[in-house]
Amino acid sequence: MEEGEKSPLLVQDPGCQEGPLTSSRPGPVPQEERVWRAGPGGGPASSLPLGIGCLRCLTFLLNFLFSLLGLLALAIGLWGLAVKGSLGSVWGAALPEDPILGLVLGGLAVSAVSLAGCLGALCESAFLLRCFSGGLVAFLLLEAVVGALLVALWGPLQDGLEHTLRAAITHYQDDPGLRFLIDQVQLGLQCCGASSYRDWTRNVYFNCSSPGVQACSLPASCCVHPGEDGASVNDQCGSGALRLDEDAARRAVHLEGCGPPLRRWLRRNVRAAGAYAIVVVAVQGVELLLANQLVRALAVRRGEADGPRAAGTGPPSPEGRARPPPSRFRQALLE
Repeated sequence: MEEGEKSPLLVQDPGCQEGPLTSSRPGPVPQEERVWRAGPGGGPASSLPLGIGCLRCLTFLLNFLFSLLGLLALAIGLWGLAVKGSLGSVWGAALPEDPILGLVLGGLAVSAVSLAGCLGALCESAFLLRCFSGGLVAFLLLEAVVGALLVALWGPLQDGLEHTLRAAITHYQDDPGLRFLIDQVQLGLQCCGASSYRDWTRNVYFNCSSPGVQACSLPASCCVHPGEDGASVNDQCGSGALRLDEDAARRAVHLEGCGPPLRRWLRRNVRAAGAYAIVVVAVQGVELLLANQLVRALAVRRGEADGPRAAGTGPPSPEGRARPPPSRFRQALLE
């Protein structure tokens, strides 16, 4: 065969002009080929799609914000226990019956669950994201139970409000947290006692039969002008107020009890509290949906990465079987 002439056998097989790993089939690239070409060295791609990446960033940012709020509540609760001297008993045999302890436990739970969500989104860990979803479901169930109890017991709670205030007045000196709460209610609502200022006679320290210096007196939070020169609280402003008649006592202390104004305050703010609760539940629901979507995306990507590896272990298909190199094929024909 002369030089420059082409063998007709070479023309009949156009596949001889292609490399061993290329394909002349028209149409889109198969899914396996796209997966293996995405990563370096023929491996699968390590980055999530743009939409899933945005979900991942949003999940991380929301949980980071809630983790900061939980840590802040935890710090405030620990500071309150330390100031009251109850922090040592927390680590002792029995837990103290303290409302601040609820703030500590709530802040610890919120920060732990939010931290799991942050790390799960940042490290693409399906296990941490499932733990975060389980914690959110537990929070939602607890909030639903508390909300249902409040709605069911709203009437009895309002009816028993004055009875609760009288019981708190009886134990005014026993608990610093309770004393602080009663003082803030009386200062904020400008009231004194449960139904009237005479309810303070139930306290053994303020009763006129008490031998102490506080006998026939009232707390400074009951005073009309509790501040001394607008700077500090005058603890003696309510001294001897229970000995006075109503006209004289009116100029020094508030005579109205805290029961009626506290009920009016609760009615005014119950809608705002319900709106805040709905917003929190909605945000938690969005976080739960984002976490579930991210877990599904990670599972799909893991399945796409494992699919080509499993397909490469079996016998090659006739379409994907490697052809001999063109140079060797020409040489065999010439011979």
